Amino acid sequence: MTTEPHLLSLRIVVPPLGSRQGSVECRPLIDGRDVLAEVFDAGPADDPRSLLGPDAPLRATDTPREVRLATAECTEGCCGAVYVTIRREGQHVIWSGWRNPDEGDVDLPELRFDVGQYEVEVRRASTDHSWEWPARTVARLLEERLRKDVGRLTTWECEPGAVSAWHWEPDQINVFLFHPGLSAIGEDRPWLQFRMVLPVSGDDPADQAELLEARLMAEDPREVAEICGGSKMSADQLGYPWPGPRRRA
Repeated sequence: MTTEPHLLSLRIVVPPLGSRQGSVECRPLIDGRDVLAEVFDAGPADDPRSLLGPDAPLRATDTPREVRLATAECTEGCCGAVYVTIRREGQHVIWSGWRNPDEGDVDLPELRFDVGQYEVEVRRASTDHSWEWPARTVARLLEERLRKDVGRLTTWECEPGAVSAWHWEPDQINVFLFHPGLSAIGEDRPWLQFRMVLPVSGDDPADQAELLEARLMAEDPREVAEICGGSKMSADQLGYPWPGPRRRA
């Protein structure tokens, strides 16, 4: 292994819009090499929203952190995934402890990066949204707005989940809400997940996110959403028809 630090670059891959093939991926290139392609062909690299952002898992700290970089198309439990442990040591970031739960160790060496180059690249990738299509931008901005003001949804006994935009449905977003909240799942109380499918136009994404947030706050989203998670027993206990939409019984 060379004693010179490696160079990290993060490449975002977006499949053709409208196609059911492929996934949006954040692929790490090491000195220009796509190392995941060399060791894992069972599925894509993880989505940028899983690896980047203000609290990016790829950020290095003095405390080692294991990060999943790729997972199988079927499921991790079926055909595996690729994990690496990331830590900072002085002026270097180290990737080590490569593993695939399906096979054990991954045939990649310990990699060492200059902390300055590494942090600049993670920050660049986290703030560069030029690859997004309009619906993806609206989804990101709307989720940010909902998470900044979680309390407003408690009026409807709801807690925001993800706001997703899928490349095979490029003209819409999906808003997921938990009722009465995510904590109910861990506490073994009745809970439901609702989904709202909202159209996206070519208008300014920030304006659309603001208008969609206002719409969510103006009426009980459970009245117009569909149930997409939970159980029939939970629906019965919480007073909703099973399955899903639309008007509460």
